[in-house]
Amino acid sequence: MNPPAQSRVRVLLVEDDLRVARVNRDLLERDPDVHVVGSAATCAQGDALAQALQPDLILLDVHLPDGSGLGLLRHWRTQGRTTDVALITAADDEASVRLALAHGAFDYLIKPFTGARLNDLLARHRARRLGAAAGRARLDQGRLDRLLGVGHPAPVPLPRGIDPHTLERVAGALHATPVPVTAEEVGELVGLSRVTAWRYLEHLVRSGQAVLEHQYGHAGRPVKLYRVAGPGEAHQSE
Repeated sequence: MNPPAQSRVRVLLVEDDLRVARVNRDLLERDPDVHVVGSAATCAQGDALAQALQPDLILLDVHLPDGSGLGLLRHWRTQGRTTDVALITAADDEASVRLALAHGAFDYLIKPFTGARLNDLLARHRARRLGAAAGRARLDQGRLDRLLGVGHPAPVPLPRGIDPHTLERVAGALHATPVPVTAEEVGELVGLSRVTAWRYLEHLVRSGQAVLEHQYGHAGRPVKLYRVAGPGEAHQSE
């Protein structure tokens, strides 16, 4: 089964150091659902490729031969381009970071960065797209905070056998579903077996991100249903 469209990410790299661009491409494409569709070494090339390729995500350097990536980001926002743009740069001064965020960068990575931090960037980008794809005209504060990445604790090491990319897909499917769902239904949404989806859902319950409910009134064992945990809800377990 093909992965959901929100899991597939088309990336444009704007980086003048060809060696760094190659390393970043290799890191990104370790994820089979990520494809680097273009690479630019200047602001002019980056602008042209952004228009021609319409990528989902742009990874942008600050110091480029013909100008500043921050200026290019400002140009895109002025033109109404809302593509997710993350700065990946050696520019570590506070002024550059503040300016990037003021111009609508959704993330900022200072070189050198870890593969885990890059994976976190991709997971946040996917979560933002999943929230947009849900098509809700109005958001409550909890959903908006999840979309913005606000209020989440620092990530902790995952248990053995829990893949962060798969976990992000399962959590995203749960957030996008307005009613409690079974492990089988989540598995169908993200292309996993029922047992694998159940294992990830149980991890979300143990970590306080999801709530397990039992639906009674049917013959045999009660049906297990999962939903996103609301603010202040206690962990629920077997």
